[in-house]
Amino acid sequence: MEIEKYIIADDRTLVDMSLDGDPAAFEQLFNRYRDSICQLYTQRTGGNRDDADDLLQEVFIKVYLKLHRYNPDYTFGQWIYTIARNTFIDYVRKRREDLSLDNFPDGHPTVSPSSSTPTPEESIISSQQKAQLEQHLERMTPRYRKLIELRYFRDLSYEEIATELAVPMGTVKTQIHRAREQLCRFITDNSDILP
Repeated sequence: MEIEKYIIADDRTLVDMSLDGDPAAFEQLFNRYRDSICQLYTQRTGGNRDDADDLLQEVFIKVYLKLHRYNPDYTFGQWIYTIARNTFIDYVRKRREDLSLDNFPDGHPTVSPSSSTPTPEESIISSQQKAQLEQHLERMTPRYRKLIELRYFRDLSYEEIATELAVPMGTVKTQIHRAREQLCRFITDNSDILP
């Protein structure tokens, strides 16, 4: 498909193409929102570009893993911004256990409603995405794969990972950042379309 077709496609079409295994469609979809989410994170982290980039990568991965759960009753922009906002809330909570709700612009964080049991179609799509993710993880450097598993599948904090691996906190942060970059590259690598 020519790049122009991706550019003119609406979000819903790009979501469908992404769910069908087209990594270029996912990349185009995410790129539509990347700059504004990054700008939001840069503002909310007080100009800390490294934290903003880390948060953006987390959103990128979460959107990829949960794309099959997108509800077309809402705009894709609403959905991705909800994920971005909740990711930021998690980030702030991890940084400050005693965070006051007054720190949020509207006075309170949003909580996404619990999802219902997935439909058979969602289950199939989820299985396909899990298979694709496993293939991406297999391609990763073993050290980076381990970090992704600890952070996103076991949901360990940076501190817990540093303790488990017996490495300094700075090393954990740097290597998780690199691991996310590697995984993101594999996900958007147009030459590696998985079956």
